[in-house]
This record gives sequence, C-alpha cells and structure tokens, in this order.
Amino acid sequence: MAFWHGRILPATFYFRRQGIVVITSENFDGEWIARIIERFGYGTARGSTSRGALRAMHQLVKDMEAGRPAGFTLDGPRGPARVAQPGAVWLAMKTGNPLLPFHLEASSSWSLRSWDRTQIPKPFSSVALVVGEPMPVPSDASGDALERTRVDLERRLAALEDRARALLHVSSARPSG
Repeated sequence: MAFWHGRILPATFYFRRQGIVVITSENFDGEWIARIIERFGYGTARGSTSRGALRAMHQLVKDMEAGRPAGFTLDGPRGPARVAQPGAVWLAMKTGNPLLPFHLEASSSWSLRSWDRTQIPKPFSSVALVVGEPMPVPSDASGDALERTRVDLERRLAALEDRARALLHVSSARPSG
C-alpha cells in the first residue's frame, strides 16, 4: 500500500486495526510513534533510510510472506515531497505482491508547514479515499524497469490526488514542497 507522507494522519485512522505493517525509525521519535501506531493495530518494522533500512525491509518481506500487508509512505521520512523513493518498488519485486497506490484528501483541513505539508482533516469534514489499480513488479525487473515503475507510481499518485480532489470539489492546486 503506497501513499504520500503528507496523508499519514487520515491513512492511519482509516486503515486502523487491519494488521498493516509499517516502517518506523529506530530513534527516540520512532519509538514514540511506534507505540502510538501499535495502539491503532499496526505492526512495525524498525529502521529508516538513514539507519536500519535493510533490516526493516527484510522484516517487511517476512511479514508479507506471512500474509500481512505493508504500508509505505513513498516520500518519507524526509522527502522531497511527492518524490517516490525506491523502497516500495523493491519490496513489491522481492515479495511478488503488487503495489497498491491510494490517496486520501479532506474537504476541509489544516496543512502543517512541514516538508510534506501534512494534512489534518478538520472536524466534520469529508475524506475521499481513491485507490488505484494494483501495479505488479516482475521479480526479475532490472534497474531501468524499477525506475520506470517508480516514476509511473508517482504519476499514478498525482492522478489519484486529482481524482480525490475532484470528488470533494476541492481546488486541484497541489501544495508545493
């Protein structure tokens, strides 16, 4: 399951108690975040792009082989915003599970001044969830094929964001990074 980091709050609430495994960093903040999301029914694989990434990815492979879904903030944990990092594509290639892009958009929200413009839906707002077509990644994909998939994933997420905004009749102007 692949989405943008800026929609982590509505995604965490919507997909709670589904047994989804997510990566959280090994630092103090990551420990705090892991405890919170575990209360929402998520599993954690500890690591980040700067430390423990390989261990976390291998944990996700094991979890997915055991039938648990994995959730990935494609541009996390530090951006740049709306630029997919290759981890989710690699994971799909290794496990044989397709990528499933999705986007959540609130009809009324606050946006933080963070790198990802984290969206916090306002009380009583509507939230649109748009799910894209599954994207298979061949187990023998080359570096070029993986890069094309990564770029295609970014393109599909942009289209899903536009679709979610259209459903809510919200301006289609994306926040700048």
